[in-house]
Amino acid sequence: MGKAVNDFDLKDIAEFIEKNVDALLLIDEQADTFKAISRKGIFLDFIEENGSYHELIEKLWFHLNEGMDKISEGYQVFIPTYGKYTGKYSNRLKIEVNETQHAVQMTIYPIEENYYLLMLDELDISEYLKDSFTNEKVSTIQNTYLFSMYIDLFKDSTSSISVTEISDETIHSSIKYSEWRYMIVNMIWPDDQATFMERTDPEYLKKNLMPGRTSSFDCLMQNLEGKFIWVKLIFSRAETNNVEEDFRYVFMVQDIHENSVQLMSTLKKYEELASKDTLTDVFNHGRIETEILNAVEIVSRTDRKVSLMMFDIDFFKNVNDEFGHAVGDMTLKHFVYLIREYFKDINSVVGRWGGEEFVAVCYDADIEKAKKYAEDIRLKISEEEFRVAGKITCSIGFTEINKEDQFESAFERMDKALYKAKNEGRNCIRFL
Repeated sequence: MGKAVNDFDLKDIAEFIEKNVDALLLIDEQADTFKAISRKGIFLDFIEENGSYHELIEKLWFHLNEGMDKISEGYQVFIPTYGKYTGKYSNRLKIEVNETQHAVQMTIYPIEENYYLLMLDELDISEYLKDSFTNEKVSTIQNTYLFSMYIDLFKDSTSSISVTEISDETIHSSIKYSEWRYMIVNMIWPDDQATFMERTDPEYLKKNLMPGRTSSFDCLMQNLEGKFIWVKLIFSRAETNNVEEDFRYVFMVQDIHENSVQLMSTLKKYEELASKDTLTDVFNHGRIETEILNAVEIVSRTDRKVSLMMFDIDFFKNVNDEFGHAVGDMTLKHFVYLIREYFKDINSVVGRWGGEEFVAVCYDADIEKAKKYAEDIRLKISEEEFRVAGKITCSIGFTEINKEDQFESAFERMDKALYKAKNEGRNCIRFL
């Protein structure tokens, strides 16, 4: 027969805890140290006998499901703010030991200021996973929110912090909101940092967000693995009657990466369709005109060399008249294919100006390089056997953009050079 309840005393309970609790740690938070009073099972490998409390926090809280050893550098700044306790605290964690996942129950008891007793017990992983799967079904929508917290601007405080990549439960931490902004900004994509600092500024929030209203903006932000993903940063001001002094907000980070990438891919597709000539698949008139304008602007403010080139198929009307427009279209596509193949490894873009005229903007090409390009292409076209149409030739005019040029002056020189080539016998190149 075992003991009756009344036969147990505090010593028996202490012996039971020593025998059955998987790990007991004594922590000095201020000195950033811990000592393992006892360890058994998985904790013999997971926890050292002595060590840094903050490093222990990183192992327990900031774990990744894929078993990565460390979180991204940006998130490391938060570690010193975790692990301060004024009362008892309990949480379930999932850790990885020897490439196997284990469920752990963690309980913390403050002993006196800055000193804690930490108890860790391994749980039955199957039961834990049942709970996790159930919770996952319930919180699928909520878990698109990677981070959330409560903000009180009047007290300059944050609370109820939740990082769903770490845990479904709120994490005990005390960070001033004014400090948090400067900690988190390094995790924002550099181009978005100025917007982040503006939109999270306390005075901006007070001025622009009335009670019950929500404000949001999209940006790139690092996740725990250090990868930049698209997120929506959301501020929602709490309903209150005290508009003058009550500035409380809920802040959330929503994962919108997949949808944003898909949207940008679709927009890029339609942008390309709107910029392309449907027959030859090079830039259309409007897009190549923009490219020339951009090239003129680049030359005006830098020392970069850029040349312009215009191609015209000689006697193309004869191809249409003799073989029909279907063969004419086929010949145009073949002609452009040869030009694109030549330019594919050269920093140049090609567009259709109209009819059988095409323009190339050749970056990092002075007049000598442009001359070589033009002669190479002229020769390539003249040697090619075009299906049905047979042999064709082209005339090419080119020029180098100078710092004083406007669009009209640069284009006019190229255009005159082309007509010079056509007037001087065709199947040749000329420059002005």
